[in-house]
Amino acid sequence: MVQFHQARFDTSFAALSDVTRRGVLERLARSDASITDLAESFDMTLTGMKKHVDVLVRAGLVTTEKVGRVRTCRLGVSRLEEELAWIERYRQLWAARFDALDSVIEDLKQREKSDGRNKDD
Repeated sequence: MVQFHQARFDTSFAALSDVTRRGVLERLARSDASITDLAESFDMTLTGMKKHVDVLVRAGLVTTEKVGRVRTCRLGVSRLEEELAWIERYRQLWAARFDALDSVIEDLKQREKSDGRNKDD
């Protein structure tokens, strides 16, 4: 089970790691588009865009449908819920650590303040 999640996460995060692919997802969130339209929008070749779209398809983030000579892309079924839950666990962990650090710093400031008052006496 863990290996399934790791492989899926690797695929998802690899797909999201590229600025062009993130841009494609943002574009498809507004409306479906052909690979030709996407290639023109990103000023890239059809072959280059097809490779980006294939990565997104493997991650479940995009689906394509070919009608005649036109391949239309739309957002896929993956909603990244498990990936978001994984990220949230680490966000909470880091938030707790930063809160603890803030507490230590505040305690040190208070001690410094009280030590300064004692030296002046």
